[in-house]
Amino acid sequence: MNLIKNSFLDAQRVLNDFIADERNMKLVCEAGDMLVEMFRRGGKVFSCGNGGSLCDAMHFAEELTGRFRSDRVALPAIALADPSHMSCVSNDMGFDSVFSRYVEALGQAGDVLFAISTSGNSGNVLRAIEVAKVKGMKVIGLMGKTGGKMKDLCDVSIVVPWQEHSDRIQEIHIKIIHTLIEYIEYSLFQIPQ
Repeated sequence: MNLIKNSFLDAQRVLNDFIADERNMKLVCEAGDMLVEMFRRGGKVFSCGNGGSLCDAMHFAEELTGRFRSDRVALPAIALADPSHMSCVSNDMGFDSVFSRYVEALGQAGDVLFAISTSGNSGNVLRAIEVAKVKGMKVIGLMGKTGGKMKDLCDVSIVVPWQEHSDRIQEIHIKIIHTLIEYIEYSLFQIPQ
């Protein structure tokens, strides 16, 4: 019982610390505004990450193309998670190219890359950011720890400053994702929350 309770208390502490830093709330708002303006201009968002972060990237995209809390039009969001693409590029070009190659093929100026890495140092995510920048895309990054190399490359860098296990960082990342979708729905469709 203590292990279970302590796990919840640990998660609560990480969330409380994140909320207590007003800069984090401003950065989430800035990311939300960037996405809203991109959708208003007819752009699309690409999301990527590895492991649990890829699951979060997929979750983000499906909530936008499908539905979150209410019915509304579908929003253009693509998780860079096609297994045939990933195995092809990994085999032929190396794993560091799995996301960048997708961005190179489909990304356009005015689109947004939503990049997730708990360390901020994932090679394939960093390469996707580089290609997105060349294409004139904006980049929103969700990171943990110190933000790693990604922190200085993203237009909006949201860092969960937790130095221990990645699962706590991912728990805040999914809360940020849900909050962004809620913000987008309210801003674009006046869906009450």
